[in-house]
Formats: sequence, C-alpha cells, structure tokens
Amino acid sequence: MKSSGNNALKSIKPAWLLAALALLAAAWFAWAGVQDLGATRLQSQVDAARADAGTGVVNRLQAAVSQLEDRRGRLALSTALQREDMESAEGVIKGGWAEVEAVEWHDPGLDAPYADPKAFGYGKLGVLELALQDNTTRAAVVMDAGGPRLALAAPVLADGRVLSVVYVRLPLATVTGPLESAEISEGAYLALRQGRHSVFERGNTELANGAEFGAVPVAGTRMRVVAAAPAGSGGMLSNFLLAGLGLLVAAGLLLQPRLKLRRKSGDDDEADQAPAANAPTLAELQASGQVKAPEPEAGSGMQKPPMPPMPDGPARAVLDRSIFRAYDIRGVVGKTLDEETARLIGQAIGSVMHAQGAKAIVVGRDGRLSSPRMAAALIDGLRRAGREVFDIGEAPTPVTYFAAYHLRAGSCVSVTGSHNPPDYNGFKVVIEGETLAGDAIQKLYERIVENDLHLADEPGLASKRDIAEDYINRIAGDIQIERKIKVVVDCGSGIAGAYAPQLLEAIGADVEPLFCEVDGTFPHHHPDPSDPANLRDLVNVVQRVDADLGLAFDGDGDRLGVVTKSGEMIYPDRLLMLFAADVLERNPGACIIYDVKCTGHLAMHILRHGGSPLMWKTGHSLIKAKMRETEAELAGEMSGHFFFRERWYGFDDGLYAAARLLEILSSRAETPQEVFDTLPKGVSTPELKIEVEEGRQYTFIEDFLAKAKFEGARLATIDGLRADWPDGWGLVRASNTTPVLVLRFDAKDEAALERIKGAFREQLLATDPSLQLPF
Repeated sequence: MKSSGNNALKSIKPAWLLAALALLAAAWFAWAGVQDLGATRLQSQVDAARADAGTGVVNRLQAAVSQLEDRRGRLALSTALQREDMESAEGVIKGGWAEVEAVEWHDPGLDAPYADPKAFGYGKLGVLELALQDNTTRAAVVMDAGGPRLALAAPVLADGRVLSVVYVRLPLATVTGPLESAEISEGAYLALRQGRHSVFERGNTELANGAEFGAVPVAGTRMRVVAAAPAGSGGMLSNFLLAGLGLLVAAGLLLQPRLKLRRKSGDDDEADQAPAANAPTLAELQASGQVKAPEPEAGSGMQKPPMPPMPDGPARAVLDRSIFRAYDIRGVVGKTLDEETARLIGQAIGSVMHAQGAKAIVVGRDGRLSSPRMAAALIDGLRRAGREVFDIGEAPTPVTYFAAYHLRAGSCVSVTGSHNPPDYNGFKVVIEGETLAGDAIQKLYERIVENDLHLADEPGLASKRDIAEDYINRIAGDIQIERKIKVVVDCGSGIAGAYAPQLLEAIGADVEPLFCEVDGTFPHHHPDPSDPANLRDLVNVVQRVDADLGLAFDGDGDRLGVVTKSGEMIYPDRLLMLFAADVLERNPGACIIYDVKCTGHLAMHILRHGGSPLMWKTGHSLIKAKMRETEAELAGEMSGHFFFRERWYGFDDGLYAAARLLEILSSRAETPQEVFDTLPKGVSTPELKIEVEEGRQYTFIEDFLAKAKFEGARLATIDGLRADWPDGWGLVRASNTTPVLVLRFDAKDEAALERIKGAFREQLLATDPSLQLPF
C-alpha cells in the first residue's frame, strides 16, 4: 500500500504542471476573445462607414446626373446648338451649376477624339461612347486636366437626331467627399474604386486586397465603395469557450491525484496491483488498430493535415475534341465535359484575352443543374489567367452579351446547353466583341492540349453584378407599345423565364406566363421553339385565355418562336419579313442577312421594301461575323435567332426580338393574325432531322455534293446543298451542334412541294441507302 500511495503522491507534481499549462492556455484564449470582441466592434463600425459613404457617393452622383439630364433636354440648349451659338449653349449647361470646371462639345461621330485617342484620353472617349450608346447621361472618373476628375457625358437631341455630345468636367471631390468625411477607426481601410483602380483611399492600405467583400456598387457606373477592418484571431465565441474548457481541464487535473490517492489508500488489494511495466501506450494501441484516433468534430476548428500543394501551372488533360464545335463548346456533363475541363477552357479563354490585351470578361449561366459548377470552374480558370471577372449569375445568353457592352468588358462567356437535353452544357464565347467560331474554337482546344496556357502571378479579381434591371430598363426606355397586346409567354422552364415576363410587362404588354419557373430538368417540354411539338401547350393556353399571341423561347433565351390564336406557327423567316420591312423604313437600302434555310419569298420581300438581301451560312457566330463585314442592320435564321444592329447591339436576342415584334404589331390596326396573313406564304415543312453517327453528317454532305444531281435547279453550296426551282426549293445541310442532317422544303403549292421532296429523297438514298428519312 505504501508503494501505491507514493506513486499517487508523485503523480501530483506533473498534474500541477499540466494544470498550470491549462490555466495559461485559458488565459490566452480569454485575452484573444477580448481582442476579437474589439475586432467585431471595429468591423461593425467599418461596415456602417462603408454603407454611409456608398449612400453619399450615390446621392451626389445622382444629383450631378440629374443636373445634366435636366439641362440637355431644354429647348434653349437644342436651339443654341442648331444656331451654332456655343456660348449660349455653354451658358445653359453652366448656369446655376457652380461645380462645373469645363464643358466640351463633340460631334456624334467622335471623329476628332478617335483621330488621337491617347492624346484625347481613353477615359473621356469611353464615357462619350457610353452616353451615345445608352442615349442618356453617363458618368465615370477619368484623367483630365492633369489629374482624376468626375466626367459626365450626354447626347443632346432634336427631332430624334443627335446634335452634339456634351462633356462636363467636375471636381473629383464630387464623389470622394463622402469618403473623406467618413468616420473610420484607426487601422481600417476605405476606398472608392472604378474597375481595378482605387480612385481614392484612406487608412491602412495593407488591407486593400481584402476589401471587396460587401462592396457598395454605384449604379450606372463601374465605381464601388469598398472597406476592410483588421481581422480578429478567429472567433470571439470560440476563444471564450476554449478559455472555459481550459479552466475545466485545470480543475480536473488538480482534483484527479487527490481522488486517486484516497482510492488507493482505502483499497489494500488494489494497491498491491501495480500497472505492468510493459503496458502498451495509446500511440501503440492506435497503431495496432485496437483504439482509433478521434475524428475532428464538425465546426470544432480542428482541421485534417492539408493535401500536398498542386504543382505550379496547369496539368495536361485528355480532352474530347468533339465538344469544340463550329459555333460554341458543348458536351455531355460527366462524359465529355466536367469541371476540370471547364477550368481549362476558362484558362484558355483567359490566355487568348491576355494575348490580345483584354482585361475583363462577363460570365453568365443558364438554369441547368450543372451550370453553377461549370460557371465556378470556368471563372477559376479565367482568374488563373489574370482576368477580371464580372459574374452576373443566372441570365439568358443575350443578357450576358448585353452585360459585356454595359459593363464595358468587351468579352463574355455564357455557360449554357442552349436547347440541348438537360445533361448537356457548354460555353458561348465572345472575346473583344468577336464571337468565337470555327478555327478560333479549335485553337482553344489546341492551347489546352499543348499546355499553352497563361498563368498570372496573381489571380484576377471577381465580383458579382446584377444586370437584370439595367437590361430591362434599356429596352423599355426605347420600346413602349402603342396599345395593349395580350401574350402568353412559354419559356419551357428555361432561364428566359426569369426575364421575359418582366421585360414584356415593362414595355406595356399584358403577359400570361407559362412554364416560366426556371427548372434545369425541363419537366414540361423541351425548350426548343423550332419543334412544333413543343408549342402545343402554348397554343392551347393562347386559345383558352383568348390571348392575341403566343411567344416561346429556347433554353438560353436567344431564339424566339411565335404562334397565333388560330394555332398557326409563324415561321421565323416570315417574322424576318416583318422585321425587315420595319427596319428598311428607316434604313433604305440596308443589307438584310438570312440563312440558307429561309424561304425563297424572303429575298423578294426584302427587295420590294428597298433592301439588299444576302443569304449566308447557318450559325449565330457566322451570321454575326457576316453582319460586321457587311454592316447589315438586321439578320435572322430559320432557327429563330434574330440579330438587330439598328437600335440594338447586333447580337442574337430572342427577348429583344419579342419586344420589337410587339412594337410593330401594336402600331397596326389589324389583329396579329391579319398582319401575318399579309406576308407572302407558300407551303413548307419545318426543320426535318435525320440522326446519324457523330461526324457522319459532315462526310455525308461531302459525298452528297459530289454525287447529287438536280435537273433544272440553281444550286447553292455555301452551307450544305440548296436547290432552287422557280416554284420552290429544298435543302440538306450538316448540323454543327448535334449529329444530324437538317432538311427543309418550301414551295408555292403542295404539288411542287411533293415533287421537290421526291427529288431529294431519290438523291439522298442514292448517296446512302441506310438513311431513315422522316418524309
């Protein structure tokens, strides 16, 4: 018993030592908790200062914009400009506006600024362009008069014509004043930023890199107010809890030897049983598997050892080349497309931008279940290449295109599977205003497999932007329909459902939504308005609610389909006739582009209305490239893509096309059905598709071009083969998005249609007897 008691007494000394250490730890955690309490208070103060400063900047900027908006609309100003009385014009701007430092007047063509943009100032030129583009007052911080200034610009109009663009220079303090007067604690950071540049900053600049969280955007500009406070040690509550735990451990260690000594002295039998000298240690028991090491509890603050760091630079990856298609990148998620592929594609796009000197890019995504993951990986790749990313979240593809203009990025990627099944996804890419297609998309693939990827020293910035209100306001500010039109809007559960009803209501339509909830599984029908089967529900609802019209959009909102109350599907080539006649009223002689699948009546209709018709290859990127080359005012495809350069930006936008359609229909006294009945109409088929093996669509067309014979027909081979006779035509071409052959037939009557279909049937089967023809 004496030996046991001595052992227990000896254990008291190390217990006291451990208890002392536990008390020291408790004291340290308590001190850290007090420090965190101060840091939390400081963060609250900084948050309040940022919010107050942001409100102040917004209010001051809105006041300045309102001043110029008021003055540019005055009759005295337009009169002075028409008389070339610049002194009086300047007086209208400056009168009663003491802050104005200078006023400049520029021709709407901006020829002088573009003659030497570096000397004129890129920032000044940019704000002038933005004002012209948006037809409103725009603001930015620019370098002028030897330093940063607040610049305002606005077009001055008379009878719809731009007389001049006025540029107003204001002191920078107009927008920095609220930051200068803001109360911030010592050690905090507050700044006004425009893009990646800090226009004005106060406090501890070492916190600048962590200041973007919670930024207050200044609407209508690229400016934002940012702030940061010094970080605490990691959690006030957890530190106080750990301090309490330390006190409990210390108490337990102090009491344990005393309890053990009492137990030993009261039990002679147990006192004689000393522990075996060779008993295994805890570590040995864990190694043998008899005792398992405890797992860290969720939220405990404990972490498993970090994974080994990834090697610098991107690893080579095996890619499926088939996803790099003619107009975009598209594959099946989990089979030919995954997050690592998306990350590499993002880095490849960023590398091309780096080579071209492009800095910023917009990323939007559709409503598919895989789109958030694909977008996040893509953004990671873009940032690895050092690009600044504006993430606009869920948005139709045309809204992403719009954001590239509106945010002055110039480049964008829409993460979308378009009208493909739910397990597809992909990327539509624009770099510096050019939609990538053909060889440009193949070069992205080559960059990845050759590891020719730029890796920036520091990742690019990323920020979230909400562009919905700007997009809707931009269209509604230009289009307001003259009378109420009741429309049913079917978005097929695609992303257009988040925008289309609000947009059409904003221009004055009475909207009945159908399948407008965004659901990436597309539970009701496939979001492809070119297939008549997908329009049955729309026709039924139009008739049931007695609507004037039914509008349908595809999965990413860049295509439009239309049905009437009678149940007739108005094919896109006939819609293009209506759009062309409207555009040509204001732009006589303009070039109008249409694809090879459009009716032969379209060219004559364009000519009769004083336009220049041009048939071109199918494909949104190919059409846009041809529009830039020819400066066409309008283009359209049989698939439902419509491209307006007149009053818009030239990209394909199903939502904007719907607004333009309602504008035209509301200006006519006839019903929509009566308006459509005035358009030339023959007998035609919808798009017919023959499924083939992947890649076979291209080799078949090569064989068909070499073998097919069509007596008495004029042949066009710019995209597949189109044979035109005096009474109709037929077409077969290879789809560039799916492994199918696409056919369409159009004629003046049923007899001619059947004859043309028979001629094609004979030649198709002569080329490949195994084809399963749908006609």
